Amino acid sequence: MSAPVTRLVTSGTFSLDGGTWEVENNVWIVGDDTEAVVIDAAHDATAIERALAGRRLKAIVCTHAHDDHVNAAPALADATGAPILSHPADRPLWDLTHPGRAPDGPLADGQSLSAGGVTLTVLHTPGHAPGAVSLYSPDLEAVFTGDTLFQGGPGATGRSYSDFPTIITSIRTRLLPLPPKTTVHPGHGPDTTISTESPHLQDWINRGH
Repeated sequence: MSAPVTRLVTSGTFSLDGGTWEVENNVWIVGDDTEAVVIDAAHDATAIERALAGRRLKAIVCTHAHDDHVNAAPALADATGAPILSHPADRPLWDLTHPGRAPDGPLADGQSLSAGGVTLTVLHTPGHAPGAVSLYSPDLEAVFTGDTLFQGGPGATGRSYSDFPTIITSIRTRLLPLPPKTTVHPGHGPDTTISTESPHLQDWINRGH
């Protein structure tokens, strides 16, 4: 049986506000041997489809709509027939990358998604982007945080559509209350845990007031 969580690292660029940066993204595949969801279709639809290994893709979930997290979503949707789901507040960012194609459905706080016996609950965690979401699975004791929370602190808030006090509020009210042993699967870089990040985040929270 496949592991319920698979990480695929893809490489490309992130562009916003007139700048472009080389990046590596974590693409998360969650499910079982027969069906799965993809969290953040980044850069390489062919590699993501290959990693699915024939499993039915139920949804392509966007933690937020920065181009490096959604640039492969339409191609993956076309190849698999899976719907692209994105929070409506991120539509302006989505349209910067895919102006001719809308997401197929919305994500809303409290919404449940399931694949292969795994249930993911949508947590609206704005700040890095207005429509940023995290996806929490009690069964996996894991949360997929996109660019809201990384090993070492919160995601960047220095560009358009982002706000530092907002991301701090999201982390304080939506992520830190999760069980301490919860694994954090971020959009870039290594995993961490809520308990590991909690002491350091108090400093960030103090800066947000």
